[in-house]
Amino acid sequence: MPVRRIPKSYRNVTGIYASSKSIDSAMFESTLERDFITLLEFDSHVLEFEVQPVKIEWTDQNGKRHRYFPDVIFKRKTEYGVETVLVEVKYRSDLKKDWDELKPKLKAGLHYAKQQDWKFKIMSEIEIRTVLQKNAKFLQPFIRRGADREGDMDLLDNKLRELKNSTPAQLLSELVQSDWDKAALLPTLWYLIGTRQIICDLENSPLNMNTPIHWKA
Repeated sequence: MPVRRIPKSYRNVTGIYASSKSIDSAMFESTLERDFITLLEFDSHVLEFEVQPVKIEWTDQNGKRHRYFPDVIFKRKTEYGVETVLVEVKYRSDLKKDWDELKPKLKAGLHYAKQQDWKFKIMSEIEIRTVLQKNAKFLQPFIRRGADREGDMDLLDNKLRELKNSTPAQLLSELVQSDWDKAALLPTLWYLIGTRQIICDLENSPLNMNTPIHWKA
């Protein structure tokens, strides 16, 4: 459960992200935090995450007590096991403008994470708003919706198995002729791509009708 209630903001967009991996409500205070949660939700290696999970307290050189609430903690699978990462999400402009104020908080976060044997990261729009994030944002509604018909999944999979390599436009054209029928199959195709049942380079290529796709053996 978040240790600090996220307030409504007239400067930033606040809300709750519909998540299957969040331990509690996936609340966000900015569109950048929302976009980061989109990445966590889409990343198949991420097992779970929690928003504002810990309160970190420290005393400055003048003896004044401070509190700090990092934005997100998540657990993900690696080749060595499972790692835990504590994250602060900040725009680059805010990091630059407020660095003197943020630096002791971030140092406290890093120290706390080391004590727990966690990693600590600062994530800005450079690391978050990537091609993968844009593709994830596009695909998430189709993943939540699911395939319209199981038969459509088999139809698309069998044809792509035959072709081995294709594009969304080519694959649909191989199966049906009318634009209506293509439009009916397209949400299931996006679902298969979003759930990694069809191989596609989502990290480097913006997803469109001409993006290369490959059958997953």
